[in-house]
Amino acid sequence: MESLGQIGIWIPRTAGTDAVQEIEELGFAVLWLGISPSLEQARPFLEQSSRLIVATGILNVWQHDPADVAAGHHELQREFGGRFLLGIGIGHPEATAEYTKPLTKMREFFDGLDAADEPVPRDERVAAALGPKMLDLAAERSLGAHPYFTPVEHTRSARDRLGAGPLLAAEVTVVVEPDDEQAREHGREFAARYLERSNYRRNLLRLGFEERDFEGGGSDRLIDAVIPHGSAEQVAEAVRAHLDAGADHVCLQPVGHGPAPLDDYRALAKALL
Repeated sequence: MESLGQIGIWIPRTAGTDAVQEIEELGFAVLWLGISPSLEQARPFLEQSSRLIVATGILNVWQHDPADVAAGHHELQREFGGRFLLGIGIGHPEATAEYTKPLTKMREFFDGLDAADEPVPRDERVAAALGPKMLDLAAERSLGAHPYFTPVEHTRSARDRLGAGPLLAAEVTVVVEPDDEQAREHGREFAARYLERSNYRRNLLRLGFEERDFEGGGSDRLIDAVIPHGSAEQVAEAVRAHLDAGADHVCLQPVGHGPAPLDDYRALAKALL
């Protein structure tokens, strides 16, 4: 897998492909597809680009067979010149009825990728990881970790846990909006679904937040930490803080201005690339 560069864009797969060519032309290195994309749902984004690495952020392991995923992975790699990165993860307990023993499930899925007729190479896959044990597994069995909805303190602790070698590709949701209250309103609207999910709550509690920080859509302290906001230049400072804390790559998810906010992409490219 070629270099991911330092900055990518996270986009919901449901946003469509209209922004893909401009994201590529602006100089972003990776396009991360969210909302549990399948490999076939990643294909149109590869078709609309020529240089971008397209990554699943993440393919849900409860919904797919690893042998089928490995076969599809190799098909995409051959067809699109090695520009596909397989990101896998266990999703959320609230969304999966079968959700039990997540570490065991992830190990079994990695085993399946390794045992396939055409195994998925370790450096062509990453794993969603928040807690220490999942970070350990990501480092052991893949290129590295792809944390989501995390403050810079998590990036720092994740790098300490992973050590110097494995990839740390942190998703960072941002609001390009100089008005603090308007930006926090957008941030709370986005954060609402995640603050109800036990894995994200546990992760934030480990980092020193308290139950009261989850009330009212999230305290100012929590929203400001997890969803940096301000001008594009102020957001860029927060992104650089993640890089300084040990992230190799930051995938930016601008929210508040639609699913594929071109003006935000342009402003962030100017500030960061």
